[in-house]
Amino acid sequence: MQFFYLPSTNTFAKKRFMYQFLLASHSFVRWLVLISLLFALFRAYRGWLNKLAFSQFDNSLRHITATIAHFQLILGLWLYFISPIISYFYSNFSTAVHQREMRFFGMEHITVMLVAIVVITIGSAKAKRKPDDTAKFKTMAIWFSIGLFLILTSIPWEFSPLTSRPSFRSF
Repeated sequence: MQFFYLPSTNTFAKKRFMYQFLLASHSFVRWLVLISLLFALFRAYRGWLNKLAFSQFDNSLRHITATIAHFQLILGLWLYFISPIISYFYSNFSTAVHQREMRFFGMEHITVMLVAIVVITIGSAKAKRKPDDTAKFKTMAIWFSIGLFLILTSIPWEFSPLTSRPSFRSF
């Protein structure tokens, strides 16, 4: 049973369709990551500075934010392994490593994003285990802030001088 209509049964067409679909999905989910991180950070700083109770909602938000980030990581890794840019990067490593865009996607983007997801995961796990509410909010605020900073520096924004991509991709 085929879930998507593909214009051709050609393997190349299927791979291209999968690449385009993953690229659009990865682009869309980045906004979910950013929105969830910003909202979690708003709640974390508010709770920390006002010494509020760490509610079930805050705990769910912490968990959902980390889960969305992990989902984005899975999409990104899948995209990484089927990307023609990455294929070119590894096939022509000695020259591609000196090309800004190739190096960005082949090495820099994936490395910084992996570190960011690890930081968010550690922050989520540490916050979950803290004994008091203020410590939970503080831990979440610090670790999620570092993760957000790393993510913001490695997104290929439309206005980025390093390399740019559209803010929204269509499916």
